[in-house]
Amino acid sequence: MIKVGVLALQGAVREHVQAIEACGAEAVVIKKKEQLANVVGLVMPGGESTAIRRLIDKYDFMNELKEFAQAGKPMFGTCAGLILLARNVVGYDEPHIGVMDVTVERNSFGRQRESFEANLTISGIAENYNAVFIRAPHIVNAGENVEILAKHHERIVMAREGNLLGCSFHPELTEDYRITAYFIEMIKETIV
Repeated sequence: MIKVGVLALQGAVREHVQAIEACGAEAVVIKKKEQLANVVGLVMPGGESTAIRRLIDKYDFMNELKEFAQAGKPMFGTCAGLILLARNVVGYDEPHIGVMDVTVERNSFGRQRESFEANLTISGIAENYNAVFIRAPHIVNAGENVEILAKHHERIVMAREGNLLGCSFHPELTEDYRITAYFIEMIKETIV
């Protein structure tokens, strides 16, 4: 059975675990960097990117997360997870993990009270996907090797670059597991 890690420093860990298990894979809650060696893919949940970054530094995860991505192992960042993956973050001098060739703007759809749901067309995944946006970022710029998978009002909200997948919204907060299933297929492609 495919083992998919969920970085459990902050955010919707339980919901991602449920989505992974609903797709027939084994979810591993990652609380120590040594556990990364036991999984073939990693979900980086939403939450608060600055707080997650502090915890990544506190528990010395940074080098292992970068090596995980550079080894070609799939990583999926949702909301704050996308911010962590991005090579550039508007208003910040340095990225967090910085492995995905995108520039992201934090809270670009507004604060908590401006949270909303929207139906999206996601290339190769869904014609009508109900996406939950909570203090969501969006992708301002995407590098030439980045495949844009979805937009909302002309803002890029989901993209893939090789083994890296990122979205502005929270697929784990719905019972529609098509995006998680897509990520698991990405993992299968790397272990065949």
